Formats: sequence, structure tokens, C-alpha cells
Amino acid sequence: MPTVYIPTLLQNLTGGRATVEADGATVREVIENLERSWPGLRERLLDQERLRPNISVAVDGEVSPLGLLERVSPASEVHFVAAIRGGSVCIRTVR
Repeated sequence: MPTVYIPTLLQNLTGGRATVEADGATVREVIENLERSWPGLRERLLDQERLRPNISVAVDGEVSPLGLLERVSPASEVHFVAAIRGGSVCIRTVR
């Protein structure tokens, strides 16, 4: 069964656990099964039927561009992490 690493801010929903197990062949199925065991997680991870814009998912060490559709094996590690978006560019002019 895949091991799911729970972000610190969501561990209050898992009784303080940093890792839990949840069955599923895709990230979407894992989230649905997490919700059955740990009510409230789905709402914190998803907005409607998509990952929240501030959440990325990594499966087996790789951030997934497929998101909820990413395949998960029974031996997979699934991490939900705060998404990191670009930044700002500082342009200095020399006088």
C-alpha cells in the first residue's frame, strides 16, 4: 500500500501522524481513500476536483505534472508539498 507523507499543517487531521498508508492506483484514488480514513484531508488538498493551486504532488521523488492522474504503485511514496512558483526578477541599472 502506498505510503503518504502528510504536510505538517495537515497532521492535525491524521492524529499527528507524519505518514499514513492509503490504497489507490492513482493520486486521485489515494486521496479518496485518505478521506475515508482521515475526514477533511480531501477538502484541504483539493479545490473542486483539482489539486489546490498551492499544492503539488510528488510520487517516488518526482513532482508530477499529471497531478491527480499520476499512477501510484503499492510501494510508492506520495508527498503533498507546498507548490513553489516562480519569483520576481530584480533588474539593477548602473548609473
